[in-house]
Amino acid sequence: MSEEFSLTDWLSEGAKGIRSTLHRPKRGIMPEEFRQHIKTSRKEFLMAFRSLFDSAIDRVDKPKEAAPRKATKIKAD
Repeated sequence: MSEEFSLTDWLSEGAKGIRSTLHRPKRGIMPEEFRQHIKTSRKEFLMAFRSLFDSAIDRVDKPKEAAPRKATKIKAD
């Protein structure tokens, strides 16, 4: 396996797997309580990413603070 790890590809594959699992027919081995927990966790996952995006936006919007300037001593003869 000489292919370099790609976070984007890894996340994409994971999302496809989750999506295919969640879109199976509702009649099956998964009880309603399980489906409700999955729905809630999906919302929590999206809200977690929202907080990351909000934080990144705040950092972009926030003006950069200038580094404090230090006084330089100059010898005078």
